[in-house]
Amino acid sequence: MSGCACCDRTRRYPSDLTDEQWQVSEPQARAVMAELRKSPAGAPMKHDPHAMVDAIGCLTRYGIEWRALPADLPP
Repeated sequence: MSGCACCDRTRRYPSDLTDEQWQVSEPQARAVMAELRKSPAGAPMKHDPHAMVDAIGCLTRYGIEWRALPADLPP
């Protein structure tokens, strides 16, 4: 995903996946994202899937308030 700042994001939160965890999770994450893109509203991916999964993990783990969202999470 060239041109997206989330591709170069430094992993810094306790909920972020390690590279080893991502290697195990990546095939399933990409399969789920491919299914989502099949919907009528589906669009090409613009953001790094690893960063997206990290963002979901952060939000589900900590329940962050809207104003307290980390600035380096993908849109």
